[in-house]
Amino acid sequence: MDKNQYIVAFEIGSSKIVGAVAEKSPTGMVSVSHLVEERLSNCVRYGCVQNVENVKAAINRIIKNIEDQVGGDVTQVYIGVSGRSLHSEVSEVNRSLDASKAISTDTIAAIIRDASRNPIKNFETIAVVPRTFLVDKNVTADPVGVVGSSIKIKANLIVAKPTIKQNLTRVMSFGINVKDYLVTPLAVGEFVLTDSERLGCMLVDLGAETTTVSIYKDGSLAYLQTLPLGGRNITRDISNGLSVLEDTAERVKKNINNPLEQGVDNIVIEGVNSSEAANFIAARNREIIANIKNQLNLAGMTADDIRTIVLIGGGSQLQGLAKKLEEATKLTVRMGHYPQSLNILNHSFNRAEYIEAFCLLAKAAAEIQSGETCITRRNYDDGFQVEPTRPATPQPTPQPDEPIKKDKKPKKTSFWQRLKGKAADMFTEDDADD
Repeated sequence: MDKNQYIVAFEIGSSKIVGAVAEKSPTGMVSVSHLVEERLSNCVRYGCVQNVENVKAAINRIIKNIEDQVGGDVTQVYIGVSGRSLHSEVSEVNRSLDASKAISTDTIAAIIRDASRNPIKNFETIAVVPRTFLVDKNVTADPVGVVGSSIKIKANLIVAKPTIKQNLTRVMSFGINVKDYLVTPLAVGEFVLTDSERLGCMLVDLGAETTTVSIYKDGSLAYLQTLPLGGRNITRDISNGLSVLEDTAERVKKNINNPLEQGVDNIVIEGVNSSEAANFIAARNREIIANIKNQLNLAGMTADDIRTIVLIGGGSQLQGLAKKLEEATKLTVRMGHYPQSLNILNHSFNRAEYIEAFCLLAKAAAEIQSGETCITRRNYDDGFQVEPTRPATPQPTPQPDEPIKKDKKPKKTSFWQRLKGKAADMFTEDDADD
């Protein structure tokens, strides 16, 4: 009997839909075993589903593909939430306490529920991210167990236009349960950034039509904003400016050597002069960088408050972008990588454009309860069970000098995990049909 748990996550972007499968072993190892994508045009705009039926059909095809490869039936999935309207809003809650009793996890969960009830006009709260706890005006990293007469919580509400989740719900109206809606930028921040980077850094996810900027300070998310700019803006500038098809403009963009540097060699790529295309690329790139840099001002910070910029997303692969961002901000810029907690079984999946999907898998693997699975394997009358298709690369095995440890002590549950357990019901999707 297969004892692995199967996790299915979908990342629905403006240029493509990605469905990915991970297997979580009884020892806790999480391995990405399958990945299927469909490229779509104008069905998802700025991260928000526009054509529900086309997106629904694409997801159905991806699920059928996954089921054929794995030899099982997909019963539930995790869906990433992102899009143009996704951003953070600050919420504060003050509460008096009984000074004779220590603060409990239930008390903190109740305060967070209060924070989520602060209405943001025309927006839906999708998640609450605590930033600071003050007990009797003293900053406390973990208030549970602390005694005081008052507590104040400062939190970020992650909000978006209601249509974001409404349309995702419509897309998934064909019988497969959505186990959870995961905020994609939060999952990326959790699994791409290091603990030291979260003390002060900017995470930039440059996609096709949106750029999401997340700023971390003192170990927690301080600011999140989604900009309506991305790699497709550059492609369309070339297409409109030089009167070529978008597909041609995209290939030209990707094949110019150092398009952001002055004096680009003037060669002809599919009938397009590279120097002319480079002018459009450089102009739009300056606008994107200026908007990224300005997010520090909007967050009430300066470059002194952060140390690093981490770049991910398909648009981040433009040659010379990281260097230009370093020059504009005077900060160290590094490229983000897929979560190190994952074992990628097929190295053809290890591409920058799939980092968001990998982070959703990692987040779902951390959330899924023992005994749960997203795929029910098929059993046959003769007792034989189809094994999933595996890539040729073998999975690493323990070396002789690294014996498998038995009877390990259970990992201590962190304060944030305990808190998430209490507040999880706040963000599940149980809305009535429209």
